[in-house]
This record gives sequence, structure tokens and C-alpha cells, in this order.
Amino acid sequence: MSQNVIRIDSELFNTAKSIANVEHRSVPKQIEYWAKIGRIAIENPDLSYKMIHNILLGLSQAENGETEDYSFGQFED
Repeated sequence: MSQNVIRIDSELFNTAKSIANVEHRSVPKQIEYWAKIGRIAIENPDLSYKMIHNILLGLSQAENGETEDYSFGQFED
């Protein structure tokens, strides 16, 4: 993976630093996450952040083999 140097607003950097700390990410990874969410939101304007987050979570779980069979028409109380 190549690295590029970019300049960003110090307020954005400081906000990313605060949130990255809570989310256990580096500042660059936090900004990458925001960019990914933003790109998905632009491409899918009908999706809420929560829906985007849940889709990404589901994809990650599937990639890690954390799936289970679903039986249609059966409900659990």
C-alpha cells in the first residue's frame, strides 16, 4: 500500500483524533472510515448511516465466517 501526504484542516484532524481514540483507530484510519461512509452515502442517498454501518458489519461478519443459516417462514418469539 502506498502512502500519500495530504493537508487537512486542523479542526478536522483534531475531531478525527478524538473520535479515533474512542473507536480504537488511528487518525488516518478514522478519516478513511469517514471517506468510505461518505462515498457509500453519496452513491446510495436512500440509506441512513445506521443502515450503511449495519451492511458493512454484515459484510465483515460474512467475510469472517460468522454466518448462520436462515429458515424462511419461521419466527422466534
